[in-house]
Amino acid sequence: MSKTRRPRSDSAAYAAQAHQNAAQGAIEPPAYVTLPEPCRPFWQAIVTSRARDTWTDSDLVIAANMARVQHAIEAADVGSDDHAKLTRLALALSRSLSVHTTATAGRAANLVGASTAERKARQDEGDDLIPRLRAV
Repeated sequence: MSKTRRPRSDSAAYAAQAHQNAAQGAIEPPAYVTLPEPCRPFWQAIVTSRARDTWTDSDLVIAANMARVQHAIEAADVGSDDHAKLTRLALALSRSLSVHTTATAGRAANLVGASTAERKARQDEGDDLIPRLRAV
């Protein structure tokens, strides 16, 4: 059984696919899945954490369930049994969908450099050669 290989993330084909994905707009749940409006912000956060062309209909069903669970977490009292159960379920669903931090941002050891650079950039007054975003 041959598996279709995805292009390398540093290739022109990958860049072209990324632009095509971005141009298609928001991913909607499959027609047979009901997703209440209050769950939509969670849905958007979930489905934008992975490349658009990697989602299957089965994944989208699980993503809708995860959005409902995350919405339910908001209503549960922090520290309650319901809150703990829902949190564990959300973590399990995120692992199932590969939308957890390690899958989307990389291993914690690899994030140290990026975090350090961003922290330094926030503290750095810089010079006129490097543009900075400043709060108005």
